[in-house]
Amino acid sequence: MQDLIAITSACGTLQFDPAVGNIPGLRFHWAERWIEPLHAAPWRKEPEIQADAALSPAERRLAGDFFCAPFAAAADPSVPAHGWTANSPWHLEEHAAGRMRLVLARNVSGAKVTKCLEIAEDAPLLYQEHVIEGGRGILPVAHHPMLHLAGRGRFFTSRKRAILTPEQPLEPGRSCLAYPMRAVDLTKVAGAEGGTVDLTRWPIGRRNEDFVTLVEAPGAEMGWTAVLREDEDDIVFFLKDPAILPVTMLWFSNGGRDYAPWNGRHLGVTGIEDGCCPGLAGEAAAAQANPISAEGVVTGLALAEGRRHVVRHVTGAVPRPSGWTQIAAISVERDRLMIADGAGRQLALPWHSDFLKGQN
Repeated sequence: MQDLIAITSACGTLQFDPAVGNIPGLRFHWAERWIEPLHAAPWRKEPEIQADAALSPAERRLAGDFFCAPFAAAADPSVPAHGWTANSPWHLEEHAAGRMRLVLARNVSGAKVTKCLEIAEDAPLLYQEHVIEGGRGILPVAHHPMLHLAGRGRFFTSRKRAILTPEQPLEPGRSCLAYPMRAVDLTKVAGAEGGTVDLTRWPIGRRNEDFVTLVEAPGAEMGWTAVLREDEDDIVFFLKDPAILPVTMLWFSNGGRDYAPWNGRHLGVTGIEDGCCPGLAGEAAAAQANPISAEGVVTGLALAEGRRHVVRHVTGAVPRPSGWTQIAAISVERDRLMIADGAGRQLALPWHSDFLKGQN
């Protein structure tokens, strides 16, 4: 197993696992506090799980955030779920104090994939960039950050046009949402047993596994999600360009899988997965009409020789300001990232003004 690669800035530290391409450790330092926003599976270092060849590398070493290309099932059955970007080695090409650049050791659908990770020196922000060059076909992609809540939390997000669940539940009998269903109000989503479920108040159920895709509303300059974690007393947020990543998928993993390696112990975890994909339908569905594309968004990157795609994403976290109970908006004002609550109060962070909307 390769050693982890670390980067450090005045505002945080990050550990990257080059064997599988994930981030098992991320800590931000801001306002005299340390915040750990991401979750690592409890079996990640268990020898018997690491020796189980029936599990994919991504599942054996499940942690933090990773880039999926393709997201979900690949068209080629020999490719593990979430693709080689999450299941095979990355080669380090540049390594500075707060930044690293790596190249995936193997191609994805004939494309070269390059990853850049940078922790800001002046704000609790992780900037990620993936460049996909060449290749062929339609490639669904997504980030896969996983957030852990010790207790309750509130979920806030930029405006969405639709909320959809897949055709089938992840774990039959262990879901609290209806499958399939479509909704437009996050607070009133059809439940498995009738009635509705409020997706803005976490946890949404007990001992459940659920998955839902949120489709960005048209015209948004920036897509954002934010979670106010009550016990941790902080705000964790994710930012994207909705023109590149038009969906946000929520994977609620709360003890609903009783088999190994999960064994009912994967509790209080939510994946907040910004992507360009047809939800869980996989690579084969991305090139065809599907329920997500029917909402008016693309569900994969069109690869071609000489073509270059750039996917950018930001993770951030701050202590919750006193009295804040909701997040009303996250926006950019030149070189400042502005986070606003429902009472009109604002928190400003230094921001790389051209990052999300930079040239592809």
